[in-house]
Amino acid sequence: MTRLVYVLNGPNLNLLGKRQPQIYGHETLADVERDCRGAAAELGLEIRFHQSNREYEIIDWIHEAREVAAGIVINPAAFTHTSVAILDALKTFEGPIIEVHISNVHQRESFRHHSYVTLAASGVIAGFGTQGYTLALQRVARLIGEAK
Repeated sequence: MTRLVYVLNGPNLNLLGKRQPQIYGHETLADVERDCRGAAAELGLEIRFHQSNREYEIIDWIHEAREVAAGIVINPAAFTHTSVAILDALKTFEGPIIEVHISNVHQRESFRHHSYVTLAASGVIAGFGTQGYTLALQRVARLIGEAK
């Protein structure tokens, strides 16, 4: 069984470390990718790490993952609250899906309390900062191992 995991990031996450650091912290997306690659190596996983501000690219990566990946870690960012299209794509994926949010979305504006993505997710990690990504990879590794 493949141990490939897609790590997908939505809009504005390319601005991590620059945009609202009081909410999202000072780590950059490059820092997140480095941490994910380190965690993946320790867990015996391979990752493909992507970020896009375009919904269709995220959907295309989910479709691609269907053919080659064992799991998906996704921080859909603002698409969390708006994208039925991403939800529909995720529902076609048969492996574990972990939804990640850097901030605790439940302490923020009420519109952020609703997630379409959660309807397809195996689990949700929110409010752990960028550490949420490595926690998500740990969970995916465990779920992949249990599926054997």
